[in-house]
Amino acid sequence: MNTLTTKSLLVVDDEPGMRMALKTNFEREGWLVTVASGSTEALRKLECQRFPLVITDVRMPDGDGIQLMRSLRASSPATAVIVLTAFGNVPEAVEAMRGGACDYLTKPISFEELQSAVERVMRQAGSLPKIAAPSGAIVGTAVSLLRALERARHAARTDADVLIEAESGTGKELFARYIHENSDRRNRPFVAVNCAAVPEHLLESELFGHVRGAFTGATASKAGKFELAEGGTLLLDEIGEMPLHLQPKLLRALQEREIERLGDTRGTPVNIRIIATTNASLPAMVEQGKFRADLYYRLNVIPLPIPPLRERREDIPVLADFFARKFASEAGRPMPILHPGFISGLEAHTWPGNVRELGNFMRRVLTLSDGNEIGPECLKELSGTICPRTPSMSPASLGAGTSMREFERHLLEATLQCTGGNRTRTAEMLGVSLRTIRNKIREHGLPPRRYA
Repeated sequence: MNTLTTKSLLVVDDEPGMRMALKTNFEREGWLVTVASGSTEALRKLECQRFPLVITDVRMPDGDGIQLMRSLRASSPATAVIVLTAFGNVPEAVEAMRGGACDYLTKPISFEELQSAVERVMRQAGSLPKIAAPSGAIVGTAVSLLRALERARHAARTDADVLIEAESGTGKELFARYIHENSDRRNRPFVAVNCAAVPEHLLESELFGHVRGAFTGATASKAGKFELAEGGTLLLDEIGEMPLHLQPKLLRALQEREIERLGDTRGTPVNIRIIATTNASLPAMVEQGKFRADLYYRLNVIPLPIPPLRERREDIPVLADFFARKFASEAGRPMPILHPGFISGLEAHTWPGNVRELGNFMRRVLTLSDGNEIGPECLKELSGTICPRTPSMSPASLGAGTSMREFERHLLEATLQCTGGNRTRTAEMLGVSLRTIRNKIREHGLPPRRYA
């Protein structure tokens, strides 16, 4: 499966059967499909999401597809458009092509014919995905995710260094690979080094290499990751774990694009692009004296935040379906049906481990289940707390005349229970600072040790 930006499309047709047939067939081919029943609904969806491809009917009750195409051409000229109609004629075809359609097909049409047209127009537009690897999928339709992908796409057009700050499990390395594969360096190496996984006394040699005799056991010269990434991209994963004493040497390598092997006195020029990732707040580490300010500013040329899963809950059903298909295929079994109750349970979970946690959970469920349906009973395998997005506080449950202070206490206590007493996650869910949560716990007399 490919990244969302190259494998998503919008189908616009007023016939429900046609919409569903196209949706089903394209999803089977790995596309993420959004449908609209007419021009009005399509325009609303196009306002908050961009699609590389739109397939639209011509004659619809609330406007025709050619008008829709002209509006789309004005707002998103890079989008490819294929026009379908049951009333094909030469003047209409000419009008569609003049309006900017990439292809024009007459109903009835076989899916194979339509698929061939899609491949043709996407290839002409230069939008065919260059990588087709399940491990490289960035899946979702949330606006926050699309913004991050758009920013990554802009970053890929340059050689500027990128700093990806995001929580663990959000897909930082996937975004780094996406930038590399969409850059001019795509045919050169992508080299990753985890700064947290390499022992501190070996990290300098791992990054910059060493010459023979540089230290005990160095019986031969060795190139480091900087040299191995020549012409391509070097990913510095978990850069916040970089020891302070190595940071000046890294800063010089970034500024000069020249490195010195351990034990060598000669510089070696390198032509690479740096992408750094961290799940820590580097500005906070700078304030604490744990990270150099000059190195932070040098890395933070293009900051790229990635939203955690709790901020794009609408993607949970799509991700669950993606993982279910992936793991079912790996196991050689049919794709199971995901019961609506099961999906609702997934949407209610806080997912502190983000997409990684969801993927691991779906693998566990697929492994332990034998039936053709994944039902709500499988949620018992989900560790952690299941809680609603917003704690339930209907006027009826609180009673008429409940004071604002009591309402506030109820909200705070319910959210703390929802997060298992985690103050940081409670602050995030309620949109306030951690300090405010601490003050409110004291103000309302809630037991402080219970909420850490």
